[in-house]
Amino acid sequence: MPRTAAQARPADLASTARRLLSYMGHARFLLAVVAVLATVSALASLIGTYMVRPIVNGLAAGDIGLLRAQVLFTAGVYATGVLSSLGYTQIMVRAAQKVVLDIRCDLFAHIQTLPLSYFDRTRTGDVMSYFTNDVDTVAEALNNSFANMIQAGIQMVGTTILLFVLNWRLTVITIVCDALIVLYVRFSSTRSKRFFARQQAALGDLDGYVEEMTSGQKVVKIFNRERQNLAGFDARNSELSRASATALTYAASMVPVTVCVGYANYAIVAVVGGILAVQGLADVGALASYLVFVRQAAMPINQFTQLGNFLLNALAGAERLFAAMDREPEVDEGRVTLARVAEDGWVWELPAGHGLGAWGKVVPVGAGTAQTGASGPSAADGTVLARGPIPLRGDVRLHAVDFGYVPGRPVLKGLDLYAHPGQKIAFVGSTGAGKTTITNLINRFYDVDGGVITYDGIDVREIAKADLRRSLGIVLQDTHLFSGTIADNIRFGKLDATDEEVRAAAVDACADSFIRRLPEGYDTPVTGDGANLSQGQRQLIAIARVAVADPPVLILDEATSSIDTRTEKLIERGMDRLMRGRTTFMIAHRLSTVRDADAIMVLERGRIVERGTHGELLARHGEYWALCHGLKELD
Repeated sequence: MPRTAAQARPADLASTARRLLSYMGHARFLLAVVAVLATVSALASLIGTYMVRPIVNGLAAGDIGLLRAQVLFTAGVYATGVLSSLGYTQIMVRAAQKVVLDIRCDLFAHIQTLPLSYFDRTRTGDVMSYFTNDVDTVAEALNNSFANMIQAGIQMVGTTILLFVLNWRLTVITIVCDALIVLYVRFSSTRSKRFFARQQAALGDLDGYVEEMTSGQKVVKIFNRERQNLAGFDARNSELSRASATALTYAASMVPVTVCVGYANYAIVAVVGGILAVQGLADVGALASYLVFVRQAAMPINQFTQLGNFLLNALAGAERLFAAMDREPEVDEGRVTLARVAEDGWVWELPAGHGLGAWGKVVPVGAGTAQTGASGPSAADGTVLARGPIPLRGDVRLHAVDFGYVPGRPVLKGLDLYAHPGQKIAFVGSTGAGKTTITNLINRFYDVDGGVITYDGIDVREIAKADLRRSLGIVLQDTHLFSGTIADNIRFGKLDATDEEVRAAAVDACADSFIRRLPEGYDTPVTGDGANLSQGQRQLIAIARVAVADPPVLILDEATSSIDTRTEKLIERGMDRLMRGRTTFMIAHRLSTVRDADAIMVLERGRIVERGTHGELLARHGEYWALCHGLKELD
């Protein structure tokens, strides 16, 4: 869903700035060094400019020895400033990258915790814009702002003090001119702030549109929609151009106005200062130093105006980043986890990556008694599970389940369903009947609005989501392969799987024969989400990925829809081996794939209208019979 300008506008700049400062604290040592070096650089500039006064006066006095010492001292001061500037610029790069590294890590970690509903309503391009455009604006602001703000602040304060020291009368004129500059900067910043937010929102919208059109090029070309897509791109590009132009119109006017006022100030001070020098109210050296300071007085203000542009843009981007980080993560209140049963009957927490065992509730040692009223021996991690584990069998039941993706628009209505361990349950029905929704609820991609789903007699809401999903194997109609080799993609189902286990899983999925025919076999790289493989081959790899995980429950969402009939016949034996002894839920595209199911559920408008075996349903001459005889469409 595209963002509007109102959605992207920073709601609380002060809060955003504080959060950004908290991230800068992660690189506090580097930033402290930068602050010291920036301070030295600023002081060197002030001292070097002030030295114009004694040098000019010494030159007028004709003291060559004193003049030489003053020149050498001034040269040393400027050399120190140059080295300090070089040092802080190099360190600042590393500090800024440390900050954005932490922001990216936290953002990605949080994105991983968001519920699936967030990705349903947020485009991939918008999410990618967080990691590219928004993070880049923050990095650019840190590189250009932190040290320069310290330097500009010291120069502004130091210049003002030294101007008073050199000639307080002329300084009154300078302060009036500087006040005019500050007033205009505030006026311009206020108006440019909201347009920088619009610019970031428009950029995210444009990125999302480009990502969608690029990934859907086959569909675009099939339907000859290039011209319409170009029009859509032009509209979004024009919005970005307008927002950027308006924001930069105000921002770019700050420097010319500041320079113009600065030159006017310099001219007035030069004339008045000359009159004061003629009248003996100012020495020539002080006037010369003062005029240099006046030229430099506008420099810190110019820097602040430019830094203001960077900061406004960065805060708009940071606001979007923190808004994404503040989105509610997926709630997991489950305390029942997968466990292993020891020989003495005690149940221990199951380490990640190990084979599946039983269900048990985590009880911290010393926190109380176990279910049997006795505490067990200490685990290495201080965690023990209760006696009396619940066997992991794969018994799945839905009791009067109600659910809707949108409030007020139910998809499932009072649905009752049971699957005994090892049964193969098939779902058929028209589009929107609720077939995929049932599987999404079993694995808790979404939670039910009403009713209960139990897994081995346990409410799935009481099971930790990670453990629930570890016990489920899912093959989707739309396969997704990752960058890496074919072996890596199969091993994604079980990261510690050996090469032998990977090959065995491929054999079970009937993928081994085509993989071995590839030039590099299991080491063949997968590119562009499997673009170098056929759709059927990608599906077979996805099936092998589930096979290597060896879960007790399988969910096959039209898993063979992208495989031709001949290939489908070849993998039936492998699928039978994969499903043997496992509870299997199948969403069928072809009736031939559901004939041997233990139970076929015919869904219509969120309800089960028929259930039974293939033969039983045909004998009823109902909805299933109509589907089999082509009187109704099977989706």
